[in-house]
Amino acid sequence: MTMEKQQFVKLEIFVPETHFSQLRSALQAVDAGRIGNYDSCLAYSRVTGSWRPLAGASPYHGTIGELCEAEELKVELRVDADRAEKTLAAIRAVHPYETPEIFVIPLLL
Repeated sequence: MTMEKQQFVKLEIFVPETHFSQLRSALQAVDAGRIGNYDSCLAYSRVTGSWRPLAGASPYHGTIGELCEAEELKVELRVDADRAEKTLAAIRAVHPYETPEIFVIPLLL
């Protein structure tokens, strides 16, 4: 009997704290963050984000041409690789940023 190796990715998502509960609900709705007999498995920490909106941007926070800083949450979770696209779509549907900062990192398990 051969065991099939499961492929996973780690998602790192930067989001304003005001949108954390919406993000968590969206992740739950697509069953992201399931580990064994547990769901909703994720970690989050407070970070300070920095960006400068350029001409043509429609920033959620900040002013065109000015360097901005704001408190955010960095949310981290493991997702089945074959569910990554569906999970990314769910994140983008609730994320307030014009261009959400989301990292998709392959995991070796």
